Amino acid sequence: MTADPADEGTPVAPVGQVALDERWMRHAFTLADRAEREFDEIPVGAVLVDADGGLLGEGWNRNIAEHDPSAHAEIMAMRQAGRALGNHRLVGATLYVTLEPCAMCAMALVHARVARLVYGASDPKTGACGSVFDLAADPRHNHRVDVQGGVLGEEASRRLTNYFRAKRGKPPV
Repeated sequence: MTADPADEGTPVAPVGQVALDERWMRHAFTLADRAEREFDEIPVGAVLVDADGGLLGEGWNRNIAEHDPSAHAEIMAMRQAGRALGNHRLVGATLYVTLEPCAMCAMALVHARVARLVYGASDPKTGACGSVFDLAADPRHNHRVDVQGGVLGEEASRRLTNYFRAKRGKPPV
């Protein structure tokens, strides 16, 4: 059996990796739910795991509650992981986040040497990992992050859309 030439150059994750990515993304969804339910924050959740699949850190948006513009879900997960490891480098780690990271978070991933980013919904306004900018893969940096977008993307997008619709008094989609 020969490969379809149309698929050439398109990376395909092994079946086990897809299941693992979806499992961790669902965990990130529970953290996003917590951000909305407990803090009325924009529901974004993030989970950082090591190369062996062990949980290193988790976070959810807390920038409003903590009066901290840098307290995005990704940053909170990386802070927790850094403390757990006793290191500012998160080499070999994978970050799962429900929304494509902004420029601040994308550069934090680069500086921390995170190996892989898996996100759910794309962000057409401020996404910095492929949508508006592609900071994670910019060849001018001394480290590039492997990016996989769209994991449970429709569900992630619907959750965010419904949060903002509820804020405007509109029914969910």
